[in-house]
Amino acid sequence: MSNSGFSSKTKIFHSLRPPLSLPPSATPFSLPDYVFSLLSHSPHTTSLLIDAATRRRIPLSRLPHLVHTLASNLRRYFHLSKDDVAFILSPNSIHIPLLYLSLLSLGAIVSPSNPLSSTPEVSRQIHLIKPVIAFATSKTTASLPSLPKGTILLDSPEFESLLVPCSSSPSYDGFVPAEVFQNDTAAILYSSGTTGRVKGVELTHRNFVAAIAGVHAVREARPSPAVTLCVVPFFHVYGFVLCIREVALGGSLVVAAGKSLDSILGAVEESKVTHLAVAPPSVVGMVKSAAAEKYDLRSLEAVLCGGAPVANSVIERFKQRFPNISLLQAYGLTETTAGITRTIGLNESRAAGANGRLVSNCQAKIVDPLTGHNLPPLKPGELWIRGPMVMKGKMHSLPFLEG
Repeated sequence: MSNSGFSSKTKIFHSLRPPLSLPPSATPFSLPDYVFSLLSHSPHTTSLLIDAATRRRIPLSRLPHLVHTLASNLRRYFHLSKDDVAFILSPNSIHIPLLYLSLLSLGAIVSPSNPLSSTPEVSRQIHLIKPVIAFATSKTTASLPSLPKGTILLDSPEFESLLVPCSSSPSYDGFVPAEVFQNDTAAILYSSGTTGRVKGVELTHRNFVAAIAGVHAVREARPSPAVTLCVVPFFHVYGFVLCIREVALGGSLVVAAGKSLDSILGAVEESKVTHLAVAPPSVVGMVKSAAAEKYDLRSLEAVLCGGAPVANSVIERFKQRFPNISLLQAYGLTETTAGITRTIGLNESRAAGANGRLVSNCQAKIVDPLTGHNLPPLKPGELWIRGPMVMKGKMHSLPFLEG
């Protein structure tokens, strides 16, 4: 096998990352189970959820309490239960990771959408997934129809009250999560795929566990927690995985106040951010704008970039301007629970245009679309992926297999 992981015998690329030992797929085990298991073993006790706009901070040590309290109240007052679908129409906030984990603890299915979606697009998505409840904000709720269990506004006193234990049951310790199996649907995200209009992509608890475990396996121990500033939207698979992953791995998560370069770099300076998660336009801005000179970026170790490729010319200029900051790209799809290839560390990031190596437990092949034969490296064809991060299926289509 070559140093690319390619087998000349089978013409299949194999991951060179450490293999993952995942629980047997038939074992009940949810994404929140995994998150809290990792978090309980984190050596860092000072990590926070930080709202860069309001400077509100939530210690990660309180996360289990808040998640279980919210889940308990959603069960008590809104009768949410396993397999109920919750539609979420909200910009990023520090409440979103809490909401995702609370709903998933109930066995509910999370379906976040772009808060800038048009009313017709929202209507189509709701018709597709048939949610029983929605979570929105005072600015996005007008796009939503009436739902069986109503709409909760995340910027309202009502939602804040749901984070407080019920007076008749002041402790969350009695909360019993739903029994969730790994192949149960955890989320329905939206993707245009290769043709046609947006489709609902079903991702399982096992998909998300595998995606997070792959990063956990290669992340080096740190003397202090990583501080990740997330600019990418939490409704997108990139942001969805990242916001849960950083919490699970015990790091601080900073939710960006805006997408302007000044607001991003100002937050890096103020919160001493070590990892910045952005889309390519922000990388271009860092390279071209004089704004980068105004801020203290010495804490920044890596810029994580996904969603679209970065031009080689931009990569070279980035390395020249920020020689001590890794530009870590990845390649992935909604259908593969985000990245299936990833660069790790400064050395891997030095190859111009590199999207990294296959993630753990992943196999890939390039297939000739006319003959169906596997192709050798550097030949164009269809990319086929197999592994525990591959989606369950698309709404109203045949299921996909983990293989």
